[in-house]
Amino acid sequence: MAAKEPPREQRVDKWLWYIRLFKSRSLAAKFVEAGKLRLTRGPRKDRLSKPSQTLEAGDILTFTLHQRVRVLEVLSTGLRRGPASEAQTLYKDLSPPPPPKEEPATASAPSRAPGEGRPTKKDRRALDRLKQSGDG
Repeated sequence: MAAKEPPREQRVDKWLWYIRLFKSRSLAAKFVEAGKLRLTRGPRKDRLSKPSQTLEAGDILTFTLHQRVRVLEVLSTGLRRGPASEAQTLYKDLSPPPPPKEEPATASAPSRAPGEGRPTKKDRRALDRLKQSGDG
């Protein structure tokens, strides 16, 4: 039995779902309908607005998702929504690297200025001692 060949063209919403960029095909379709997807096919650049528009191998998609610019080259269309390892063979990620994450403040540095906000346990005990010494 021969392996089935993937189609030459595929709907953009279906392909985005196949590569596991969206949890459902309807979410992928809504994303495309919002006009947030740009297709580069050779010298031609188009903004996609219909989920039924097709993709071919060699097309480049540019979009912003989760505050990050993504650039994906379509290597192949898919036959099914398989595991992530299979989905990664359908595209090549040309995205710029994400910006470096900011380093969290060190644990030894105080998170607030003294006297601001709720007192620490040490401050509370000092206040308790002060109140007790003033009673006698």
